[in-house]
Amino acid sequence: MSSTFQTGFRRPDGVGTEAKHGPFSPAEDWQPSPGGSVERESNAQTEVLNDGSVFVASSRSMLSIRKQIEKVAEYDIPVLILGESGTGKEVVARFLHGRSNRARRPFLKVNCAALPGPLLESELFGYERGAFTGAVRSNPGKFEICKSGTILLDEIGEMSPALQAKLLHVLQDKTVCRLGGNSMVNVDARVIAATNVDISEALETGALRRDLYYRLSTMVLRIPPLRSRPEEIPLLLEHFIGRFAHLYGCPVVSPSQNLVAACLEYPWPGNIRELQGFTQRFLIQGDEERSIQELRGTSRVLTGHPAVENSPGETSATNLKKLTRQIKTSAEKPAIEKILQETRFNRKAAARRLQISYKGLLRKLREYDLDGKTARLSNNDVELHG
Repeated sequence: MSSTFQTGFRRPDGVGTEAKHGPFSPAEDWQPSPGGSVERESNAQTEVLNDGSVFVASSRSMLSIRKQIEKVAEYDIPVLILGESGTGKEVVARFLHGRSNRARRPFLKVNCAALPGPLLESELFGYERGAFTGAVRSNPGKFEICKSGTILLDEIGEMSPALQAKLLHVLQDKTVCRLGGNSMVNVDARVIAATNVDISEALETGALRRDLYYRLSTMVLRIPPLRSRPEEIPLLLEHFIGRFAHLYGCPVVSPSQNLVAACLEYPWPGNIRELQGFTQRFLIQGDEERSIQELRGTSRVLTGHPAVENSPGETSATNLKKLTRQIKTSAEKPAIEKILQETRFNRKAAARRLQISYKGLLRKLREYDLDGKTARLSNNDVELHG
């Protein structure tokens, strides 16, 4: 079990490095600054997992998710993790596995969107010799291999309805039948499912079977996008700097207030995955000003408006929350307006494009006073705008 600490990284030998007071240095072991560029919340919790990923809980929403995980981890019930692409759903699944009584058993991930139906079925449930052309020997599936462990079914919304029906029986009976086989094999794997699709729409269109959803949603964890938990951006930035500096053998660079402020201004549509890629470029290029301009230039393209410029006093840690709220408003409203125009004011299509729920879009429309201008009818979706 990995240790919990303020911020840090895990060395290749598996030893968790605990944050110590002191400046950044190009030493082999990364030690973050105690608070030079950003003030941390006293209840911030950062934990590096066995695979090198990091679970950060500093915002109210992520601290709540952590508490939920602590409560549910010991119970062998299915868990459904929802959230935009790149928000860290796999990290949450690994964190849950590490807190469970199955922590010393295997954790296996299957990307349901990466394989066509027949291959995915054989990957999950295995096959007998001669089941299909090329099956020269019997092979167990992931459910058999993951004995007493945890299996993550990523992008469950991309699984075919027929395969969903078979998965439902596995969840109910705790048995699988290999392709081309007749006997049932007992399995004991905890199932965690994850998806970035709009659940309401998936259920309505039949892309996700309701009976499977009810079985998986015993516990639902909704991971918020990175733009709605900006207080965690500095923690993630420091973690990635330390991790990749150690990996690439380059000096650890302390992020300045200007860089942190630029990161807080940027909306991160790719969420944590995008922040990770940005940090890699930042370290390789070794040019902080260029990285800042990259963020602010991309932000202008995404929002159609110049990035907010701040005086040095405005970028202090005490004003970061206020700054973040301003940036969020200036970025979201024009983005929503643009997508609404492109979808001819079809709210359901706009919600899909924005990767938020339909109800979430309605809340945004009310928040930004965008729900009362024109009457349009598109794809049988009535839009009333006076």
